Amino acid sequence: MSMTLYGYFRSSTSYRVRIALALKGMAYDNVTVNLLAGEHRGAEYRAINPQGRVPALDHDGHILTQSLAVIEYLDDIGAGLPLVHGDALQKAYIRRLSQIIATDIHPVTNLNVLLYLTGNLGVDDDAKSEWYADFAIAGLTAFERTLEQEGRAGAFCCGDTVSMADLCLVPQMYNMRRFDLPLHDFPLCRTIEENCVQLPAFIAAAPESQADAPADLAPIHGPHGIMKKQ
Repeated sequence: MSMTLYGYFRSSTSYRVRIALALKGMAYDNVTVNLLAGEHRGAEYRAINPQGRVPALDHDGHILTQSLAVIEYLDDIGAGLPLVHGDALQKAYIRRLSQIIATDIHPVTNLNVLLYLTGNLGVDDDAKSEWYADFAIAGLTAFERTLEQEGRAGAFCCGDTVSMADLCLVPQMYNMRRFDLPLHDFPLCRTIEENCVQLPAFIAAAPESQADAPADLAPIHGPHGIMKKQ
């Protein structure tokens, strides 16, 4: 079995898939697609993923894209506890939480959107940060309220077993901390985050642990908890 992950150290979608691969114990080669350099828009990468987004996973010549689809594929072929687990209602809950981040927050706050705001529309950095904060905080509020409403959270989003929802939450929390957004109103999210980032798979998948990360990149999530307390 041969696997190659095309991604970027700070891409939250790549981060999700890296966690899944680590949890499943799957070895893979990593190929950097430098988003800041625009490599994702080049003909070479679009021949792999016509959408020009990361990550893309090449499994024995089969290309898979879209992080949630990739994670569920790894669930289907990999060993260990499934990341979408339980009965039909619980699986729907896990997917619901995952999609709050993957389909509601991320599409309007990712790098392509932020660069379009500053480059094409000419907004300043303050306006860009306000845009990010508005969508990110609204989305995370919905996530936190869903955790409260459903009452299924334990150490992780779904009881005491890691699920795909945790794989979406931790990279989003990383991004929130990068933008210095207030997290006081999200106690469940913060507790789950702290539990996750102490696990070996999450440590191995963290941005600062990647070969393409700058050598001086300071961790936001440390191996023994949260480095930026809020």
